[in-house]
Amino acid sequence: MRWHFIGVGGSGMSAVARLVAAKGVDVTGSDRGESAYFLALKDSGMDVRVGHDPAVVDGADAVVVSTAIRETNPELARARELGIRVVHRSEALVWALEGLRLVAVAGSHGKTTTSAMTACALHGGGVDASFAVGARVFGVEGAVAGGYAGTSDVGVVEADESDGSFLRYAPHVGIVTSIEPDHLDHYGTVEALHESFADFALSCEVLIAHGGDPVVMGIARRAAQAGVRVFTYGARDGFDAVVTPDAVSGFGATHPLAVPVPGQHNRLNAAAAWAAAVEMGADPSRAAAALGSFGGTGRRFQLRGEAGGVRVIDDYAHHPTEVAAVVSAARDAGAGHLVILFQPALFTRTRDHFQNFAAALSVDNADVVLAPVHGDREDPIEGVNSELIAQHIVGSVTVAESLEDAARIAASLARPGSTVLTVGSGTVTKSPDWILAELGAQ
Repeated sequence: MRWHFIGVGGSGMSAVARLVAAKGVDVTGSDRGESAYFLALKDSGMDVRVGHDPAVVDGADAVVVSTAIRETNPELARARELGIRVVHRSEALVWALEGLRLVAVAGSHGKTTTSAMTACALHGGGVDASFAVGARVFGVEGAVAGGYAGTSDVGVVEADESDGSFLRYAPHVGIVTSIEPDHLDHYGTVEALHESFADFALSCEVLIAHGGDPVVMGIARRAAQAGVRVFTYGARDGFDAVVTPDAVSGFGATHPLAVPVPGQHNRLNAAAAWAAAVEMGADPSRAAAALGSFGGTGRRFQLRGEAGGVRVIDDYAHHPTEVAAVVSAARDAGAGHLVILFQPALFTRTRDHFQNFAAALSVDNADVVLAPVHGDREDPIEGVNSELIAQHIVGSVTVAESLEDAARIAASLARPGSTVLTVGSGTVTKSPDWILAELGAQ
């Protein structure tokens, strides 16, 4: 049996490909370029190729796609022509994890980090869990491209709400980290988004809910009334799990916990992950200790290098709240002068949140460089561009003509002791290497 993955080099798709292959399926894949995830799969021996050739689909039993793959993709068009079964990546993941008790991590922010932390806490707590996370998980032996096939009956999935596919899981434990207006191109209204999260909560046996988010708590109350067991977490007394800068309390005991990645949001993510791991059978003390040595994930406050006394940190933040959290984490980590290269992702999100992006980027002692909008799966919207954000930023801001231009400008604005943040969910991840090369040349 052979399954072909279109866009296999994506962070989420690569993890699913690895788990499907672990079930004994012959997996092939294609993508338009060689991402780090693509290369990790290639190095593991998987047949992955650059370019989209319709002929590669011939003979496949299924073709796996994500929402980002358009119907005009030549491989997808060929699969439709031949009547080959087309499977969404979330369906493929459900199949790959069939029979496992699942932890599904949902929320507008923090899904990837919390999923990776949950996997880390489980492994450190004695549970060899499988997982599919939308970024590489550092520090878990055997993890390649965010996917790992374990030997226990436990699995962890990053449950994506962007296209509603998180409703395909039937979790034993569900985590909801936060709920904010996003992906309204799919949902249409905020009310519809909230109802989708409510449906997710009702599908869980246990719901671990962020007690500091009023929308999450409203949904948690509805779930509790329907018989779901709700476990809350937060940074102050009154929740079932309480996290401080150096400890986590819950399940009747307190355990030392010093989260190595900066930011209050990451301490909250760690509390949720710890609670989920304990619910799934991990030793509480060992799980907390494992989180204390959490190695992080790819593109989540990831140090990409240092040159000329300048540190370059890359982060996937693509929503105003996430951008503000990254800036706050940089300050918590002792950063002084910041250069923030931000690439907005999606025209609809830029249209809906340009003022909030501007507020998140209006910070003291910082120079902001805006790259053009990364449209990804969307067509341009007239009048929607990075200039919209720039017009509302208070402080130093430059709008670049291209991502390459943005990287050059960012490098020119940095000085010894500066921290450069490259921020966004698109191709901006290429820019740290360009910036470091430019700084080295200087």
